[in-house]
Amino acid sequence: MATDNPPEAIVGDKLTTRGETVAVAESLTGGLVCSRLTDISGASEYVDRGVVTYSNSSKQTALGVSREALDANGAVSEAVAAEMAQGMRDTAGTTWAVSTTGIAGPTGGTDEKPVGLVYIGVAYAAPWGSEDSFVRVDRHVFDGDRAAVKQKSATHALSALSAAIDDAST
Repeated sequence: MATDNPPEAIVGDKLTTRGETVAVAESLTGGLVCSRLTDISGASEYVDRGVVTYSNSSKQTALGVSREALDANGAVSEAVAAEMAQGMRDTAGTTWAVSTTGIAGPTGGTDEKPVGLVYIGVAYAAPWGSEDSFVRVDRHVFDGDRAAVKQKSATHALSALSAAIDDAST
C-alpha cells in the first residue's frame, strides 16, 4: 500500500484483505465518514451501513445508547462514543464499527466541552469464544471552523479504524 493513499482507501484495502465489514454511527460528522468510505470503488464489499444519529433519541433508538450514559455524560462523551460504536457493530452484525460525536461549532461549546471536542469510538467483533472483542475511544480537540472540525474528525475516525484493524491483526 502506498503511504499517500487516503485513510478510507487504506481501510478498504485492509477490510477487503481480511474479508471483514464495517458500519458507521455518526453525529457531528453527519455522514462524512461513511461518504468517504463509499468514495472508494468496491466499497460495497465491506461497507454495510451508515447511520446519522444527531439527536439523543436517535442514539437511543437506532444504536441502543443508554439513557443513563446520555444523562450522566451528555451526548459528547467517551461513554456515548463507546456505546454508539458497540451498538452499531452489534445491530449491524459487522466486524467493525466506528462512531463520531462532538461539537463542531461555532456554538455549543462550554469550558468543560469546548468547540472542537470530538470522541471517536471503534468497536471490533472478534470471533466468538476468543474474548478478543473490544471498544476503544479517542478524545481530540480540533481547531478550525465547523467544516474543518468535521473533516479532521472524519480523517481521524478513519485513521483510528485503520490502527485498530492493525492491532486486531497482531
